[in-house]
Amino acid sequence: MRISLFMPCYNDALFPETGKAVVRVLERLGHAVEFREAQTCCGQMHWNSGYLRETLPILRHFLRVFADAETIVAPSSSCVAMMRDHYRKAAQLDRDPALEREVEALLPRIFEFSEFLVRRLGIEDVGARFTHKVAYHPSCHSVRSLHLDSIPLRLLHRVRGLDLVPLGNAQECCGFGGTFAIKNADVSSAILSDKVRFVLNSGAEVLTAVDTSCLMHIYGSLHRQRTFVRTAHLAEILACSDDDAEHDSALAPEQHSVSNFGRTAR
Repeated sequence: MRISLFMPCYNDALFPETGKAVVRVLERLGHAVEFREAQTCCGQMHWNSGYLRETLPILRHFLRVFADAETIVAPSSSCVAMMRDHYRKAAQLDRDPALEREVEALLPRIFEFSEFLVRRLGIEDVGARFTHKVAYHPSCHSVRSLHLDSIPLRLLHRVRGLDLVPLGNAQECCGFGGTFAIKNADVSSAILSDKVRFVLNSGAEVLTAVDTSCLMHIYGSLHRQRTFVRTAHLAEILACSDDDAEHDSALAPEQHSVSNFGRTAR
């Protein structure tokens, strides 16, 4: 299968290793992966901030870039949720039946990364090996919009050497919410404080999720408190394998910083 990788704009700018990990996993499974360089944003930030009509040019550009894509995979439940929950509404704003038809034609071909592995390919064991104690944070969009349920956990359970530990009050928000963390900093910080307390209580060496935005937010607090807990997108863990021990060691808790294999947290 030929798969088009859609990288969230913040991921592409700040955490490119997440996309590289997605490519490694999919190529290991025998698929061809392409990255269309004309891609930009999904429009989520504009839509969630109330700039509804300003989202339309972004939507139209996304449709132009991926119109002929066989399958589109994104390592972000929030971006995929934006597309599934709001692209139809955005198209209806423009009162353009052709645009609505384009949206309807494309949406069935868009998948969040873990969802694609389990629901589309029917695969839970991707040949991964990761010998660390890991906790999983289910991001709000993954639970409430995409209903991924146990999918990421099923993938983690099949990773060799991984010790999956429970995270207390796991389904509570981390407090990020994009611009929410900026506009409501005090509330966001209070929610984050609760989340970090449960992460530390879990005894995990590494916290994972399907959204790097959540991990970025949580890691900021973990790092400021000088803890030894690191974060890694689910794809980064699944990309580690018996034949690729280099990446497993590079994600060791004392070395790993959020979504960056080679950089030491300072």
